[in-house]
Amino acid sequence: MGSLPPKTPLATVDIVIETGGGIVLVRRRNPPLGWALPGGFVDPGESVAQAARREAKEETGLEVELTELLGVYSDPKRDPRGLFTVSTVFIGRADGRPVGGDDAAEARVVSLDALPPDIAFDHPTIIDDYHRHRAGLGRPPVDR
Repeated sequence: MGSLPPKTPLATVDIVIETGGGIVLVRRRNPPLGWALPGGFVDPGESVAQAARREAKEETGLEVELTELLGVYSDPKRDPRGLFTVSTVFIGRADGRPVGGDDAAEARVVSLDALPPDIAFDHPTIIDDYHRHRAGLGRPPVDR
């Protein structure tokens, strides 16, 4: 009788895409509903950077150049669906107008001072960390 694999977190990525004077958010097609940073699960055989570029393209139609690693987010409660995920969060930039696709019903560029109120997951924390980083207030805490 074989043993079960250990329960480990699922690898995910999220991308803060800078374009048009703001960042790109997608309106989720599936629960949890609301707005979110583009992102998703890392597929077998791909690196987190490859997954980030793929997810950005699938959800926004944009070709993204990854420019920085913002941080790694691993709060066991970060996903309200009860999944234990660890997200590698990148900052990237792109040209063009985002268009929602795949899991995204809509994609748009938003200003950091005009964010929608219904942002899913722990993405308000990620966006706040990004804003603080861009304002020169340092990198996010390591225990996210």
